[in-house]
Order: sequence, then structure tokens, then C-alpha cells
Amino acid sequence: MQTCPAELLFELISQRYECGSTLITGNLPFEEWTETFGSEHLTGALLDRLTHQVNILKRNGESCRLNQSRSRHGKANK
Repeated sequence: MQTCPAELLFELISQRYECGSTLITGNLPFEEWTETFGSEHLTGALLDRLTHQVNILKRNGESCRLNQSRSRHGKANK
């Protein structure tokens, strides 16, 4: 039986839960995660583990990776 990506992520977070630090980045607000993962129940359980004893850093503006890519391509063209 094939496991969906949401179940794999849930399993990873469950194994890491209170064992060590985990850094996750994304560009979707939590409210939109259910659309991505498909299961409201699974998404709720995942967010419950992710947001327990957590520091959430929000950043607005351009992507750091986009700026780095632009910088690399600009230097390569000179």
C-alpha cells in the first residue's frame, strides 16, 4: 500500500516530536495546509505537533533564494 506525502510528513514529525529541533519553511498559511494535504484530520494532528512548543518566524518580502539566484546569474553574465 502506498503512503501519501501527508502521512509521511506526519510520521516524520511524530518521530521528531520532543526529541530534537525541526525547521520547516513554507509559503502557505496554516489555514491552507488542508488543501495541500487533503485530510483535515491529518492536517490538524500534524499542526498540533508542529505548533506545540514552537517559535514561528514570519517573514514578508522577496525570497532569499530568489535574491541569491539573481545574484549568481548576474555575476555569471558579466
